[in-house]
Amino acid sequence: MSTIYDAIVIGSGHNGLTCACYLAKAGHKVLVLERRDTIGGAVCTETMFQSDMYPQGFKMDVGSSAHFMIHQTPVIQDLELEKYGLEYIEMDPFMSFPVPNEKKVIHFYRDIEKTIDSIAQVSVKDAVSYREFITFWARINQGVLKTFLVPPTAGNVFTEMFKGQIRDGSMFDKSEPTTSGLRRIFASYGQVVSEYFENENVRTALNWMAAQSGPPPDQTATGDFVGWQAMLHQSGGKRPKGGSGMLTQAMAKMLEAHGGEILADKPVDKILINNGKACGVKSADGDEYRSRVVVSNAHVQTTMLKMVGPDHLDPKMLHRVKHINVGNGFGMVIRCAVKQLPEYTSAPGDSEIHNGLQLLCPDMNYMNRAIGDYMQGNPPEKPAVVAMTFTKIDPTLAPEGTHTLFAWAQWHPYELQNGLKWDDIREAEAQKIYDVVTDYAPNMKGQLIDWYIQTPLDIERKHGLLRGNVMHVEMSFDQMFMFRPTPEMSAYKTPVENLYLSSASCHPGGGVFAAAGHNAAGVVLKDLKKRKWF
Repeated sequence: MSTIYDAIVIGSGHNGLTCACYLAKAGHKVLVLERRDTIGGAVCTETMFQSDMYPQGFKMDVGSSAHFMIHQTPVIQDLELEKYGLEYIEMDPFMSFPVPNEKKVIHFYRDIEKTIDSIAQVSVKDAVSYREFITFWARINQGVLKTFLVPPTAGNVFTEMFKGQIRDGSMFDKSEPTTSGLRRIFASYGQVVSEYFENENVRTALNWMAAQSGPPPDQTATGDFVGWQAMLHQSGGKRPKGGSGMLTQAMAKMLEAHGGEILADKPVDKILINNGKACGVKSADGDEYRSRVVVSNAHVQTTMLKMVGPDHLDPKMLHRVKHINVGNGFGMVIRCAVKQLPEYTSAPGDSEIHNGLQLLCPDMNYMNRAIGDYMQGNPPEKPAVVAMTFTKIDPTLAPEGTHTLFAWAQWHPYELQNGLKWDDIREAEAQKIYDVVTDYAPNMKGQLIDWYIQTPLDIERKHGLLRGNVMHVEMSFDQMFMFRPTPEMSAYKTPVENLYLSSASCHPGGGVFAAAGHNAAGVVLKDLKKRKWF
């Protein structure tokens, strides 16, 4: 190939496209190579279940569905994605908890006062505590959010947190010792919830939402996984009209409008390295593409162990990359075409419950039993489920008179015990998840038209998310901030000169956030500017 690009980005996931778009916007010649025949990585929507009865099919997400974190970044505005077809629909309430065995639902609205009123129907005391909880964590997370949008260092993590003392008078309530506030930050999210709230339904709802990041409720230094609830009230939850993948489709259009190129069905086999410097890539079909820099949006282990290879890493670095904690799976999901929306026993006639996430986990004992099964290497006997019925707010997803139902469940180990294999048990485990929905909404029995099942193994196969971890690597404190994915690569640079990382393997982690791609672009742009100057 005669063309020499300024940057080649490996992978068209939303972080990779974010990075590519910023580089192209700055005037650089950018090429994105995607291994699948469709773009978007784990933010992708596909048409499924077409038939004579349903010729238009159903628009089914095959990865992330609800968009929360990206609305706390400047990415959508910076890239002017609305010009390229992106239209968001508000999810309000953004999550709801059907109270088991009662005709009540706790709705979590963007508006804090409405949320407090909803909590008050199950516990007046916890409604008061919720205001205190949100106030405390909102102060903390204004600083934390700033650290998420820059390359991490020990200095900026703690500096931004403590700037709150100047900006807001005090990061913590003046009525409590500073050490008390710090202890809360480094506590587990389960401990934080139990200290603030006494009602089992409120506790379960908040713990189950916090668990979407991966670690169990008793893991140290995860307090902010539940504390981030304060930020959800600021930005809300949203859903791209037409499916989650409309975000990456808009990014692709923006990139191409600025002269960038995308080649799908072009898996990268090798990163080309000359004299210790990345100078391009080689695809699986033998084509070579040259560039000044290479940015990998692939999993950090795939990038360093396969595309770079052990020969280009010193033994200590090789050892550290091999021993990054990828975890043992996370969850699985069923993507269902159905004839009706769930009619929850707890919420007769309540249509608002379908605006956002539906938290189907009866109590903490139920959650802990699922975690216990996972720790034993078994799928949960009764999985905790997040149901999503987006056809309520976006009818374009399904033929008239039908709906989509996505049901994400945890905890499901990638590596199974007792000789179990995912390809053998996937249908049975999918049925368990669907059965949880019918437990809450008996009308859903017999309403399934078809489904698309994604076990941890399926997730690995389709998206390259090793061991089925949708966050790439575990979101434990020792793998966050300046420790993610390793201290040496936390600033998006690798030991190979001109090779950068932009994926969820990097700070600040997974979810539809785009912060890793945003931050990586800043680092690459700065380096390209230096090289051009000299």
